[in-house]
Amino acid sequence: MFALVFVFVFLLHVSLLRLPYFWDESGYYIPAARDILLTASFIPHSTVSNAHPPLVMAWLALWWKAVGYAPLVTRTAMLVLAAFSLAGLFRLAERVANTRVAIAATLCTAVYPVFFAQSSLAHVDLAAAGLIFWGLSAYVEKRLLASALWFAVAALAKETAILAPLALAGWEMIGLLAREASLRKFWGDCEDARGDLRPNRGRARRIASLMLPTLPLALWYLYHYSRTGYVLGNPEFFRYNVASTLSPTRFLLALAMRLWQISGYLHLWVLTLAMLVAMSMLPPQCDSGLERPRISIPVQMMFYVVILTYTVAMSLIGGAVLARYMLPAVPLVIILSVSTLWRRLHFWRAAVVVVALAFVVAWFWSPPYGFSPEDNLAYRDYIVLHEDAERFLEARYPLAHVLTAWPASDELTRPWLGYTTRPMRVVRIEDFSLDQVLSAADFRSNYEVALVFSTKYEPSPARWDRWRTWTEWKTRFFGFHRDVPPAAAAQILGGRIVLSERRKGQWIAVIEMEQGDMQNAEVRMQK
Repeated sequence: MFALVFVFVFLLHVSLLRLPYFWDESGYYIPAARDILLTASFIPHSTVSNAHPPLVMAWLALWWKAVGYAPLVTRTAMLVLAAFSLAGLFRLAERVANTRVAIAATLCTAVYPVFFAQSSLAHVDLAAAGLIFWGLSAYVEKRLLASALWFAVAALAKETAILAPLALAGWEMIGLLAREASLRKFWGDCEDARGDLRPNRGRARRIASLMLPTLPLALWYLYHYSRTGYVLGNPEFFRYNVASTLSPTRFLLALAMRLWQISGYLHLWVLTLAMLVAMSMLPPQCDSGLERPRISIPVQMMFYVVILTYTVAMSLIGGAVLARYMLPAVPLVIILSVSTLWRRLHFWRAAVVVVALAFVVAWFWSPPYGFSPEDNLAYRDYIVLHEDAERFLEARYPLAHVLTAWPASDELTRPWLGYTTRPMRVVRIEDFSLDQVLSAADFRSNYEVALVFSTKYEPSPARWDRWRTWTEWKTRFFGFHRDVPPAAAAQILGGRIVLSERRKGQWIAVIEMEQGDMQNAEVRMQK
């Protein structure tokens, strides 16, 4: 199964494997993995440590050591993890349902836009999700030691993976307390109660096994603290992802976004709506006179507990409400939905094909609401735009000081990210909001060229932003800003546009300053 899945996902991504690194890849994960390769240090020093466990970065460093440092190697290594994750999902679905449901759920997950896009990107969320699937499969099979091992490794891929075993441990504790209370109410202190309370010992063992994965994660944090003086990353990382998110209003807004991400985001609604219609309107199908069985209620409850825990926890923490953070939960929704279609629809295979096609369409589709380019092939458009503009900069202005914002500032100064052949000089601003561009105009003599680009996708026209309160909430709680268009930026900075490109709502432009500024640059270079 792993070999078949790997060939399938590799062929799906073959045209994407040589792309340079994108956004958080270039900002943290690739530099951190490169530090492991070059210095064998699990604490990154070429970027600020955010306390993510180093398992995935070490995996990449191992591949680079064995094969060579290149985007092709990196993306192939990540596809191996994606295939392994899908194999774990197949095993889980097969154990809780049957082989037909497992095949259909694995196919739908593989082509779901967020999973598809993340499969070749050097992030840690998909790998952690896949290890969680293996842990859940072992847990369903009552292999407690194996499930503890899988969950422990998942937590070393990303710290939030610990939510899955802790959620199950909490659910087991509720069951244990409820059973003890009901039995004691019935039996009192009679000796006969002891026999009935013995099954609770098995539940206690399950709880203990689910708590074990916290130990390796705690040891990592202890090591991180001993080397950096911080437990949960640098102060700015902690402020952005924890301290600044603890607001009731923000929590409710983020919760609404998370509920959308697990039920309707990027055509997921096609599957969940079909599931709801089938469940409410159609009786179960019969095979040989017997009803097709549902996923057992205890297993369903286990899935719901994990889904609910991730939905609430990821609404409470995390500065950016990224869809990839929900990868441990969405495939469980897919398994439950596909199982319902199989149970109640005579033409369930056709329904699954329609769902899969809807997901594939969403690879290329720009929705009428804001979304992250990393959730479908919009990330490729971003990379192509930046490749073109930065190669133009390097060829035409090799010695110029370039005004730009992150992540282009890293792309220009770090050739090993794949955009340039040599470092360029950068003057960095935070973003391309009006305030930042106006402030950059005040020190215009410090740079000769500006590279401006869209830092987020926003639908045009942005219907949701007509509600002023919503725009204020986004600005206050989620760092929303409007990028100044290239023509306006050129006017404010006192330059002219020499390159401009657009792709499906994303854009980039190179602005050359006035001749006087260029002459000043030549004088500085001569000195």
